[in-house]
Amino acid sequence: MADLTPVILRDPSSALSAVYVPGAGMIATSLSDDGGELLGQRRGLDAYVSAGKTMGIPLLYPWANRLSAKTYEVEGETVTLAPDAYGLRTDNNGLPIHGLLAAYPAWQTQRVSDQKLSAELEFGAQHELLASFPFPHLVELTVELSDRTLTVSTTVTPTADKAVPLVYGYHPYLQLPGVPRAQWQVEMPTMRHLVLDDTGLPTGATAEMPATTDELGDRVFDDGFDQVDGGVGFAVSGGGRRLEVRFERGYPAAQVFAPAGETVICFEPMTAPTDALRRSGYRCARPGEPDTTVFSIKVS
Repeated sequence: MADLTPVILRDPSSALSAVYVPGAGMIATSLSDDGGELLGQRRGLDAYVSAGKTMGIPLLYPWANRLSAKTYEVEGETVTLAPDAYGLRTDNNGLPIHGLLAAYPAWQTQRVSDQKLSAELEFGAQHELLASFPFPHLVELTVELSDRTLTVSTTVTPTADKAVPLVYGYHPYLQLPGVPRAQWQVEMPTMRHLVLDDTGLPTGATAEMPATTDELGDRVFDDGFDQVDGGVGFAVSGGGRRLEVRFERGYPAAQVFAPAGETVICFEPMTAPTDALRRSGYRCARPGEPDTTVFSIKVS
């Protein structure tokens, strides 16, 4: 049975706190500002552990979003995902979605303080994971809470003489407690819109999108983007509070998700667009060259 002991981080400069559960895939289950919950709880931690139903801030790894088929090729090596592969989940169209690590229990906590948590996963030692993603490496995840900002750093270090494709992401479910969804103000930066088909996969068509600030109203989103500049921010605000997700480093792609019937919006930092593992267009961590990405959530 997984150890679901939470780790609570506190910002010394404010009433902001965060809760992580290393034994459930290093998921963030709460970001609370003076008692107001800023992360969508959806079906809760139990459903995430038992069925991979996302909530809070889950890590989508080793790929984010969908793959268009259950095979892919990396530098001449073809990989086939077995129907019974460990951690493999599919969407309503039978497409593999969000990787293999939902609630994965083997994360090892390395450092814990009031403000900072570090944990690592020796991916290369997990044979059930290597069967679907045969690129041995170490994943290190560090989260820090200070100055009303949660900062998440992820480092991928190859542990064999093979490159590691970087196609992962995070899925922060944000909410503004006490503010009607229709009144949320949504800010997005200049980037390129990737037109998706009915299964959520890019069609290849694109459209330039200028920076926008609009009321969410009754609009819904499940949209892909690339050409996201480093350091830019996405934000939702209302009721005197603003939540900004800043793509600090290493996230040139995004998915924006605001479904009908739910009071959440997600600005998902991604190291590559949807289906990049099959279509290329991603970078790799190479032996002797670890890769580090950073995103942050600022509450103001």
